Amino acid sequence: MTDPTTSQSLEGRTIVMSGGSRGIGLAILLAAARQGANAVILAKTDEPDPRLPGTVHTAVDEIVEAGGKAVAVVGDVRVEEDVERAAATAVETFGGIDIVINNASALNTKGTADVTPKRFDLMQSINSRGTFLLTRACLPHLKNSTDAQIVTLSPPINLDPKWLGEFPPYMLSKYGMSLLTLGWAAEFAGDGIRANCLWPQTTIATAAVVNLLGGEEAASKARSVEIMGDAAVALLTDPARPTGQTLIDEDALAAVGITDLSPYGGGDDPALDFFVEKR
Repeated sequence: MTDPTTSQSLEGRTIVMSGGSRGIGLAILLAAARQGANAVILAKTDEPDPRLPGTVHTAVDEIVEAGGKAVAVVGDVRVEEDVERAAATAVETFGGIDIVINNASALNTKGTADVTPKRFDLMQSINSRGTFLLTRACLPHLKNSTDAQIVTLSPPINLDPKWLGEFPPYMLSKYGMSLLTLGWAAEFAGDGIRANCLWPQTTIATAAVVNLLGGEEAASKARSVEIMGDAAVALLTDPARPTGQTLIDEDALAAVGITDLSPYGGGDDPALDFFVEKR
């Protein structure tokens, strides 16, 4: 894949990410590792799952092989003590925290009547609350960074009734992530902390797409995870230093001159992701 080239660099910068054992999160960390970034990965995947590839430990191995440094923290983004331990590990190992990436997320596309209260609570606690917990734990250290950033993998706030009514429980949890991030851009502007959301224009060929959203046929119309990895690095290193935005991967790449998206697959008419409209 094309490595985004900008005037900024991730060399020696430290990222704390929730999730990241596989999929989009790992693609982002690998793209950052190629620029020499450090990573602390907070994830529950201590042991292999026969249904899904990779653990937090294999993710660390891949990041190191790609040129970065990484540490695994086995824990749950819903547990305050685990989140605090991830932040402390970053400071102890790498001397600080420059970037928080809120990646962990639970997906459930059922309607209101079919989502149990337990499942509703799970989505809110991982998505919105987990985003809050991780960012809050890292906040004192972000304030000491020379270029602190928060990136949340959440969508633009699309108030079209189609998206408001499609699956309200999931919508609430993802919009909560976006609203928190936009709020932090305003709240911490004076501290030099930038905060943005990043979301794919199309579906991405992850295990979730294959297992939950249509199998191999759906995956054939999805772009590869590398597009989100490259888009995240483009955003993190963009010399324009954006903040307070909900960005689509295509736009983040276009900002650094990458407009040919054919290497990322998905065919001539890739499937749109949730909450976005055809361009």
